[in-house]
Amino acid sequence: MLKVLKLDNCEGITLASMAAIAYSYMLEELELDNCHMLTSVSLDLPRLQKIRLVHCRKFADLNFQSSTLSSITVSNCVALRCINISSNALQKLALKTENLTILALRCQGLQDVDLTDCASLTNSICNVFSDGGGCPMLKSLVLDNCESLTALQFSSTSLVSLSLVGCRDISTLDLACPCLERIFLDGCDHLERASFCPVALRSLNLGICPKLNTLRINAPDLVSLELKGCGVLSDATINCPLLKSLDASFCSQLKDDCLSATTASCSLIKSLILMSSPSIGSDGLYSLCWLPNLTTLDFSYTFLINLQPVFDTCFHLKVLKLQACKYLSDSSLEPLYKEGALRELQDLDLSYGTLCQSAIEELLAYCTHLTHLSLNGCINMHDLNWGSVDSRFEFLSVHNGSTMFYFENINEPVKQGNRLLQNLNCIGCPNIREVLIPPAARCFHMSSLNLSLSTNLKEVNLVCFSLSFLNLSNCCSLEVLKLRCPRLTSLFLQSCNIEEEAVESAISQCSMLETLDVRFCPKICSTSMGRLRAVCPSLKRIFSSLSPA
Repeated sequence: MLKVLKLDNCEGITLASMAAIAYSYMLEELELDNCHMLTSVSLDLPRLQKIRLVHCRKFADLNFQSSTLSSITVSNCVALRCINISSNALQKLALKTENLTILALRCQGLQDVDLTDCASLTNSICNVFSDGGGCPMLKSLVLDNCESLTALQFSSTSLVSLSLVGCRDISTLDLACPCLERIFLDGCDHLERASFCPVALRSLNLGICPKLNTLRINAPDLVSLELKGCGVLSDATINCPLLKSLDASFCSQLKDDCLSATTASCSLIKSLILMSSPSIGSDGLYSLCWLPNLTTLDFSYTFLINLQPVFDTCFHLKVLKLQACKYLSDSSLEPLYKEGALRELQDLDLSYGTLCQSAIEELLAYCTHLTHLSLNGCINMHDLNWGSVDSRFEFLSVHNGSTMFYFENINEPVKQGNRLLQNLNCIGCPNIREVLIPPAARCFHMSSLNLSLSTNLKEVNLVCFSLSFLNLSNCCSLEVLKLRCPRLTSLFLQSCNIEEEAVESAISQCSMLETLDVRFCPKICSTSMGRLRAVCPSLKRIFSSLSPA
């Protein structure tokens, strides 16, 4: 009638004792911690619910059958190589033994299995957890750091979550798990071939698998797919009818046929990132006609020479990134400012490009619907002068209520000509010497202007009533700074060679300024911060060099 048997620290217990325990048919709980002479346990006890084996250093073989077993604890049994369990009540199993090589399970109710650090497990483990392997209810499987796994093939109609973190030797992965919603592949950096057909994933990141060269995906619910960094991926079949975001950055081997097939089967894509994917050409661009909902397109760092397919097909495009597309001609963007193409475009990035000055000027003049424009590192970007050709504008007092009323309540016909530009970035443009934005430029929405690292910039004159952020850091030639920016809250002048008096005059007209950065400005003393606070009482934070100039 024995129900509970605890033999913890009974170092003399051996296999012979297990033969005696086999007759205790009513046994419900068995503990064998620190039984150092015990080498194996083979029991068939119909009522056993709990078994515990911890720190049994010679224990190598566990063979157990019980329809009621619901808890099993096995840890720090360094010699354990074989486990055979049969139970209808067991729902969760966690084993951590690096020498385990044979695992057999007949557990109808098992749902969660954690085999983290079972480094000796082989590919045969797939048979245990696939359909017909004895775990028909399995939902979660963790095989983290199982370093002997090289090729996995799972076919399970119940599996929902699979973790293979740290399985660095896996080269092939074949999953036919229609209920699989989550997969973790961090550290699987030797994966070469992967098939997800079918799966129920909603998002998938394979960018952490740099050696992936062949990919098959059939995921009816997949919304986001990231392939960023799969530089050798050349064969990809993607059938995801609900896919909305595809990032194939740095996929240098993907060609037009792959893009065409993907756009045809994934027509709901809204965001397509093909940065540094140089094998995509005009044929691939024309396949964008299959994406009527496309709003974001990134072709940065590619060899594109013709954007006409984009203008002809991407009618709802809102974001277009063309960083370092140095093969685009000066006329390649003419449809934007001459033909009214892409009227819904809001964000345009032409950083590090080679467009001529006249093309940039026309773009700035006629594409007034843009809200975000980046021209960072453009060597042909010269003075940004939106004032009158014949005369400089006179600064208007922002403290004059009638003046503010005039510009904030401008009549309807003029309002239609207002620029919608909110963010302008001209970081590191070496040929900008002057920036002039008067009220006539109608930049009533501009809130952020970044001109940092423009080393030849000498003069900045701004009247921008909505500007809140201005960065002129490392503009070492800056001499003149005139601001009428009543909503400016952050001004960065780090490493500027500007006079202290010029800064005082500029910030005196910025009644909402809170943050001022004048670190490493050789002509501004750290001991003069009191004067800056006096001319601009709204200042809350001043960053300055520790030592006086």
